[in-house]
Amino acid sequence: MVERYKLTGQIAIGLVMAVYLWQVPLNPLPGASTTLPFMKYVLVVPATIGMAWLYVPFVTFVITGTSNAVNLTDGLDGLAAGLMAIAMATLALFAYSMGNFNAANYLQLFYLRGAGELTIFCTATFGACLGFLWYNSHPAQVFMGDTGSLALGGALGAVAILLKSEFLVVFIGGVFVAETISVVIQRTAFKMRRKRHGLEYAQKNRVFLRAPLHHHYELKGWPENQVVVRFWIIGILCAFVALTTLKLR
Repeated sequence: MVERYKLTGQIAIGLVMAVYLWQVPLNPLPGASTTLPFMKYVLVVPATIGMAWLYVPFVTFVITGTSNAVNLTDGLDGLAAGLMAIAMATLALFAYSMGNFNAANYLQLFYLRGAGELTIFCTATFGACLGFLWYNSHPAQVFMGDTGSLALGGALGAVAILLKSEFLVVFIGGVFVAETISVVIQRTAFKMRRKRHGLEYAQKNRVFLRAPLHHHYELKGWPENQVVVRFWIIGILCAFVALTTLKLR
């Protein structure tokens, strides 16, 4: 029941944000639009095919997806906080580049007036995550809980939407995406196998030892700190891949 209320709230926030940005664009670009990574000056505008309304469910999906992705990842001490710090630091670089006319022109990005202001928000969130990580590292003294992880995930999605870089989150938050996909695969496979072969078969034949993905490696014998640090390393590599889109256009 609680999960239903959380999902309802996430969808409501996503809908409000989507409708507002669609009807009241915050920059010269069309409200219902986004850009594609690795593409030079490619702007996806559903209004050109008479389907601008698609922007609303798209933004709602991004907000709901990122919010839940960070929440699912918050299962080990320091894991979500470290990955969020990496993601927000990366988005800060994109925000600064898009909000600086000379940098945007040199990097062949769309110039988004005012986007540089998001650099402050991203760096502030980065600093907050680092400060929190000091006490959240194993063994954790404080925990962010659903209130923190859902809010941070929503902030990640919101910044990406404001930067017209929603698809970029797939690269920046590659670990978050993998964690979410592992849960979807696990639950889908379990339900299908239970329906076809029964509960006992489904329980004995899981895709992962346990989902989300970090618990799978825990059950394979990796110490908690090892799982966290290796996932951080993967997060950093994902950030580097995202940064390559600045020049590979």
